[in-house]
Amino acid sequence: MTHTSRGYESAGPASARPEVEIRRSARRRRTISARLEGDTFVVLMPAGLSQEEEQQHVDNLLGRHLRAQARRRLEREDLMARAMLLSERYLDGRARPASITWVTNQQKRWGSCSPTTRTIRLSTELEGMPAWVVDSVILHELAHLLEPNHGPRFKALVGRDQRYAESTAFLRGVAFATGREMSDDDGDLEPG
Repeated sequence: MTHTSRGYESAGPASARPEVEIRRSARRRRTISARLEGDTFVVLMPAGLSQEEEQQHVDNLLGRHLRAQARRRLEREDLMARAMLLSERYLDGRARPASITWVTNQQKRWGSCSPTTRTIRLSTELEGMPAWVVDSVILHELAHLLEPNHGPRFKALVGRDQRYAESTAFLRGVAFATGREMSDDDGDLEPG
């Protein structure tokens, strides 16, 4: 026998999450799974779990689903075109990355750059932040293609962006508010 409930409360902003439906089954013993059916996030779980256990499982599965959805949305963005525009605007077109991608594994940095391979990686934690903040992180990493350290030449390059200092302050505020650990070696755009 399966018991179904709709409208389950889950963590996160209401606008960002789909309708949640819980389907409980007495035959299901251990496994908990979820899938999207149309616009409804369906969670299949054993009957007999406490409300707290159900909430934890729903929050975990829904969180993973929403993060994956955000990654797919971010991947569709044309980051290379955005980077090239910023390079033209602020760096006379001299910074030319081989690739620029979103990554989920940067917990202490907003972005990173490998000058030898000319690759730039941006943390998916930037999603939802103002475009001028994301642009400043991209510019910061582009500047590393021309100047690998955070010395005076590097500061002069990123200083061409009038909102760079404001972006740095914004990201420090986000880091403070979220308890994000700061990286000591990334110059102005900490932790990033």
